[in-house]
Amino acid sequence: MCAAAHLLENNKTAVIGTGAPLAAAMLAQKTHAPDLIIFFEAGAMAPVLEKLPISVAGSHTQTRAIFHGGMDDIMEACQRGMVDYTFLGGAQIDRYGNLNSTFIGEDYAHPKVRLPGSGGANDLASLCWRTVSIVPHEIRKFVPRVDFITTPGYLSGPGAREAAGLPPGSGPYKVISTLAVLGFDPDTKCMRVDSLHPGVTRGMVIENTGFELLFADELTVTPEPTDHELHLLREEVDPLGRIIGKNRTLVQK
Repeated sequence: MCAAAHLLENNKTAVIGTGAPLAAAMLAQKTHAPDLIIFFEAGAMAPVLEKLPISVAGSHTQTRAIFHGGMDDIMEACQRGMVDYTFLGGAQIDRYGNLNSTFIGEDYAHPKVRLPGSGGANDLASLCWRTVSIVPHEIRKFVPRVDFITTPGYLSGPGAREAAGLPPGSGPYKVISTLAVLGFDPDTKCMRVDSLHPGVTRGMVIENTGFELLFADELTVTPEPTDHELHLLREEVDPLGRIIGKNRTLVQK
């Protein structure tokens, strides 16, 4: 959670999704990015996150916001190139950062599991400049090929986004997992491990990934959460444990 918050820069714009991204954005506002300009799909622009919203349409997304509009206003801002980051999740992710939140299985009409679907995730990852994803690091989630591309990453590799008509220079930026912080190789567009969380080894990451990962030449260790960050997460951001109660490995020290 803290590693995710560290990616959100002050005075930048970010469309935030439901769940862990909400907590990360709120933590960022309470620490190093008080002027982070948050957009929510339901229409709020630039609120101050004083209480953790239940969803992107919750009433707490509107606290002290400078604008209360609708989904069309948010998507128009993305289309105009005004949004630096979008922060999303998914049930599956592949080596090119494509996300699946539609179904698990081989047959769309008869899936093994039917998932919630895109919401605005496809539009956001298509149009915002940098996509950050939070995905638990499990072999069933980090797969060679997603069962359905709900949210486009680099699609099939270099040049594929541009060929599909998506903005040049946009695409996946970072993946925050329970084991590592991962980026993408600028030439091949394949997922690359940039830092390992404390106590995590290369072998642990490889064992829990369903495809061959790249590793940064200068592999680092993800900074541990500070006592202040942990206090904020537990006492101010999510005192009821709605999110961090389900993701303790992201917040424990």
